[in-house]
Amino acid sequence: MAAVLSVAGIAGCKKYLDVVPDNIVTIDNAFTLKREAEKYLFTCYSFLPTENQPVTSLGFMAGDECWLPREGVFFNNTVWDIAKGNQNKVNPYSNYWDGTNGLYAGIRHCNIFLENVSNTAKVYDLEPDLRTRWLGEVEFLKAYYHFYLLRNYGPIIIADVALPISSTPDQVRLKRAPVDSVVTYISNLLDKAADKLPLKIIDVANEAGRITKPIALAMKARLLVMAASPLFNGNNDFASLKNHDGTQLFNTSYDANKWKRAADAAKAAIDIAHEAGFSLYKFIGLNKMTDTTRTQMSIRNAVCERWNSELVWGSTRNVSLISQGPDYIQSICMGQIDPTKPINLAAYNQLCATMKMAQLFYTDHGVPINEDRNYDYSNFTELRTAKHGERFNLIEGYQTARLNFDREPRFYADLAFDGSIWYMQNSPTNSDSATYNVKARKGQIMNEVNTDYINMSGYWIKKLVNWKFAFSGTVNAATSENYPWPMIRLADLYLLYAEALNEFSGPSADVYTYLDKVRERAGLKGVQESWTNYSNSPNKPNTKEGLRSIVQQERLIELAFEGSRLWDLRRWKQAVVELNKPVTGWDRTQEAPADYYRVVNLYSQKFIAPRDYFWPIREYEISVNPNLVQNTGW
Repeated sequence: MAAVLSVAGIAGCKKYLDVVPDNIVTIDNAFTLKREAEKYLFTCYSFLPTENQPVTSLGFMAGDECWLPREGVFFNNTVWDIAKGNQNKVNPYSNYWDGTNGLYAGIRHCNIFLENVSNTAKVYDLEPDLRTRWLGEVEFLKAYYHFYLLRNYGPIIIADVALPISSTPDQVRLKRAPVDSVVTYISNLLDKAADKLPLKIIDVANEAGRITKPIALAMKARLLVMAASPLFNGNNDFASLKNHDGTQLFNTSYDANKWKRAADAAKAAIDIAHEAGFSLYKFIGLNKMTDTTRTQMSIRNAVCERWNSELVWGSTRNVSLISQGPDYIQSICMGQIDPTKPINLAAYNQLCATMKMAQLFYTDHGVPINEDRNYDYSNFTELRTAKHGERFNLIEGYQTARLNFDREPRFYADLAFDGSIWYMQNSPTNSDSATYNVKARKGQIMNEVNTDYINMSGYWIKKLVNWKFAFSGTVNAATSENYPWPMIRLADLYLLYAEALNEFSGPSADVYTYLDKVRERAGLKGVQESWTNYSNSPNKPNTKEGLRSIVQQERLIELAFEGSRLWDLRRWKQAVVELNKPVTGWDRTQEAPADYYRVVNLYSQKFIAPRDYFWPIREYEISVNPNLVQNTGW
């Protein structure tokens, strides 16, 4: 495996995520002194699912926005099996119910911590303010683990207390709770946590990534938007899912007020984030940088700049390990862009963006490619030659497909492709007028390193590669600045608020305002101006249904490749459409432009509705707990 060296890593602040109490004989020993109780706190954190690893992240690899060349080598990837429609109930992939990643074990640790630390007779040397804060952190973690299970499985068991070891079999054979009850429970727990948590982290060197009040309220907003969405709100697909006593687990009646509660929660999260000093990130950079490149860097570095102004919650879990974390993501997204260091295997060149993601982004007028009345993308494989005025996005004089021209800044910031520009800090002459060129047809440097290091679609995920990534003089090595994985960005909260507000009351000035804040940072005009001047559906932003479509596409673009798309498609009940489309890309086996720019099928995905909207509970669990009922379709 190639060696990737991490520079400017995050010292100290990652330690609490991977610690298990050592030499603890009894629970009482764990809560005698502050230092031992702190170890138990770290254990509660250690169950956080690893969102920043391509081999384990559900949002990253269980959907349709990323693809791999093949199984094996570095990717015996069971999460990818979910994307390919191979989930099963005998030994489920990504089993967070009772498997090695089981979150009920994490919840049990949280309950034990809360029970003991809330007793002021224990941990006698723990300061009152710190005790309160620790209780808030663990209440949040307990709520988050319930949220994660809810999102995966629908109705779940609420584990509010740690059952004693002396519990009888009947006491441990618990039932699943109705979805609305689970949502209320998690929401109340997040409120309790928020009241105890600090507004922001003061000791960034040692505590960055620890839970704060803005994180708790942001998670409440995300929870309530999910609960108000079609998958959970008035969904008749799961009407027959009931406990054995007849308790219905899904409320099949639509409740518009769920959107009102979601909008209020999102606005509260935004307000507290602003109070804590968060703002949409904008890149300052170099004086000689063009506005085109500066806008792209604002988009890229909203993800890749460490602890930037937009990062409400960043995960530091395992960030220092070569084979895990954002440095690994950077390696598998990185291509062979440096002609002075060809075939450097520090760039795994493997994780690609699917063709549908390239088609998702707007035109440079800020409207979908099938709506822009100034451009015809019906023949998007048609060849065009890049002109001098396009040199900051495309290689001047180089032929590439029509699809790659006249696109919005996020398209060029997020994706690299044959004929594109890839600006990095160490670009030749340190100027964006003389930067790295991407040439990806057969026989060219970016096409294929070896039979394992292949980008299958012809689209590289530039967004996740820090601009300080650099190949070193040593063969198969590189340096990279790590960054915390963006669990929640301020832009996400703006879009959640716009969505919830539109769903409750329709188009309004506030909906446009928060949409346009995100668009402005992305170098686009406002929604109303863009649709009025350039769309063949100019009235679209003026109806709830039209604006819903706009908000949804805005989320899919802004949060692309950050693990959000899969969950959004599911809660909107659009996964049955999108995850049954073929995965496609350019024909990377071809040398001539006319042959390369042919669309080829990489895989035919399969998503069965309503079954695949929720994971199955492992069959064995159903057999040992007769009070459990299996999810619909499994």
